[in-house]
Amino acid sequence: MIILIVGSTGAGKTTYAKRLEIDTAAAVYSIDDWMKALYWPDMPSNPDNQWFIENSKWYTDRISRCEDLILKLCFDRARRNENTILDLGFSTAEHRQRFIQTFTAQGISVETHFLDVPAEIRWQRVQQRNSEKGDTFAMTVDRQMFDFIESIFEPPQPSEGAPVHTITAERP
Repeated sequence: MIILIVGSTGAGKTTYAKRLEIDTAAAVYSIDDWMKALYWPDMPSNPDNQWFIENSKWYTDRISRCEDLILKLCFDRARRNENTILDLGFSTAEHRQRFIQTFTAQGISVETHFLDVPAEIRWQRVQQRNSEKGDTFAMTVDRQMFDFIESIFEPPQPSEGAPVHTITAERP
C-alpha cells in the first residue's frame, strides 16, 4: 500500500505522515527531508521566496531526481509487502495522477489522505513554523509563497485513480 499525503501549505502533512508511520508501520519519504539533506547546502544562505521563483528549474530538477529515487524505494518496499507513506507535496492532480498511475499499473494499492484545513488556520501554522523553526521547518514561507501555492493547489478527487480519505480536523 502506498499512501499519498495531500494538503496545501501548513495543513500538517509531515506531522500527519509521522503519526501515520507509527500507526501503520510504514516508511515515510518526505521531499523536504531529501531536499534539505541533498541540496540545501548548495543554496545561498537563507534564500528568500524570490530566489525559489527565479531558480524554479534548479529546484524542480532536484525534486524530480529525488522523486525518481523515492519511486524506486517504493517499488522495493512493495515487493516486500511493506507500506509506504509519501509526503511529496502533491499540490496538483497531475502530480498525484502520475504517481497513482505508476503504482496501480504495477498492481500496487494507493490511497490519498487529504488534510482539508482552512487557509486561515494553515497561515497561522506557517507563521508559527517560520518563527519556531522546529522539526517540520524546511524553509521560510512568506505570504507571497503561501498565496502562490494556494493559487495552484487542487484538492484531490476519486477520479484521479485512488480512494480519497479526507481529514478535516483542525489538527491532523
